[in-house]
Amino acid sequence: MTPWILSISLAYLLGSIPFGYVLVKIFRKQDIRATGSGNIGATNVARSGAKGLAIATLLLDLGKAFVAVKIAQHILPGNCDLAVAAAVAAILGHVFPVWLRFHGGKGVASALGVFLALTWPSALATLVVFVIIFALTRYVSLASIIAAAAFPIFGLHFVPFRTPMVIAGFFFIPLLIIVKHHQNIRRLISGTESRFGSPKVTA
Repeated sequence: MTPWILSISLAYLLGSIPFGYVLVKIFRKQDIRATGSGNIGATNVARSGAKGLAIATLLLDLGKAFVAVKIAQHILPGNCDLAVAAAVAAILGHVFPVWLRFHGGKGVASALGVFLALTWPSALATLVVFVIIFALTRYVSLASIIAAAAFPIFGLHFVPFRTPMVIAGFFFIPLLIIVKHHQNIRRLISGTESRFGSPKVTA
């Protein structure tokens, strides 16, 4: 098995672990997909009332993606193309997990994980954008969309190896996240999107 096949396969499988679904199923005997927005990510877990499980989901979703990229970097040190390919595979695993019939999360926490592994200064700058937008609006979705859109700016600034694979990956991951938020975008435009902490669970 070549390093590319091994790294990408492991990255996808790691990314596809649906921690939000598993944690809620184990500790609350519920299917998180039947709650709120039906999403398996940390935001929907939090809105289900399981704040502790939401934090665990956030950290585990971030961690699995971070580890996926680090494994690729360990298998072929210095190969930025492989690291970015593994990052994309990890995000695809989270968004389209084989275990849940390819219906997963929106990839925000996992994206932060791969960004930290690939270029931590860019990840921190992106996180700052998220925090500012969220603090101003209380919209997790809007903060996620704007932060995702900002990442390529930071990524291409801090990363010296701008190969076609790196550039494509740096734009593909944010684009996928934005596309996965298409329903949130519609609600934001119509003014029906719920703010974090509100009783309505539509994000």
